[in-house]
Amino acid sequence: MSVDALRLAGGFLSVLPVRPVSDPDRRTAGRAMVLAPLAVLPLGAVTAAVVVLAQVAGLPAALRAVLVVGTLALGTRAMHLDGLADTVDGLGASWDRARALEVMRRGDVGPMGAVALLVVLGLQVAGLAALPYAAGGALAVLLLVCASRAALVLVCRRGVPAARPDGLGRVVAGSVGPVGAGTGVVLLLGLPALAAVATGRPWWQGMVAGALAVVVVVALVGHTVRRLGGVSGDVMGAAVEAALATLLVVLAARP
Repeated sequence: MSVDALRLAGGFLSVLPVRPVSDPDRRTAGRAMVLAPLAVLPLGAVTAAVVVLAQVAGLPAALRAVLVVGTLALGTRAMHLDGLADTVDGLGASWDRARALEVMRRGDVGPMGAVALLVVLGLQVAGLAALPYAAGGALAVLLLVCASRAALVLVCRRGVPAARPDGLGRVVAGSVGPVGAGTGVVLLLGLPALAAVATGRPWWQGMVAGALAVVVVVALVGHTVRRLGGVSGDVMGAAVEAALATLLVVLAARP
């Protein structure tokens, strides 16, 4: 395990005070994406603690869900949510690649980005509120937070180019090889299965949730490559939020 890769992943995925990695190479960047579920464990543990405290306090499910989503946003400086809004605004701004990338670079949240935030956050809150928590609810939330970050290997897998010659995408795009991508997919299938068991759902429901998350992220990456010529840090954030929403919605359904 590369310490630099773990530090890079931790610094990118959370507000943890880690020593920055100066000028990381592509190998380190690829390992960082594979280690993303491990690097986000502290944030997952904090959200799990929020679940426990909310249960002890007897808070209603909707309020508990809002607190969890708010904790995740605070623990990531809302970077992934910002990436979601920028990606949707860019894709909806124009069919011209340069124009779309400029909209994403500016970072102003337009109407399409705002709607995307409302929909995705709404799905996450509703999914969290509908989960049958019982004793394993906190563990399930931790596992799902980690699983959603495993989606990053699909964005950064080999063969996917960067959308622009600068920014985070330049470093991580195409940096994850077949073994790393396969490891991420296994985690994206296996962790939700464990989360399903923890909440009293059948294990296969978690596998279905993970499989659908893979489909959603692959579709997102394919669309951004066609429209933008590649992926960026914004697309990575969008993939994380979309994967988490998909996992929560599927697990919230009654089998």
